[in-house]
Amino acid sequence: MSESAPPEKTFYYNLETGAVEEGLVSDWNSRMGPYATREEAAKALETARLRNAKWEDEDRAWRDSDDPGARDEQDE
Repeated sequence: MSESAPPEKTFYYNLETGAVEEGLVSDWNSRMGPYATREEAAKALETARLRNAKWEDEDRAWRDSDDPGARDEQDE
């Protein structure tokens, strides 16, 4: 029987302190993540902002589409 590999390091962004934490340090409702690197965790808020902006643009384009079929294709 093989041994399981140790868990990879994971990093989280703490919403209350603004600090990057390694592992499950803070309560779940105070952290964003997991992230593979400390650098990714440090950019958590910017990553979320960019993703939200992209999704809002996609939603706006979907709502503004004159072609109902285009809406159906985006749902797939």
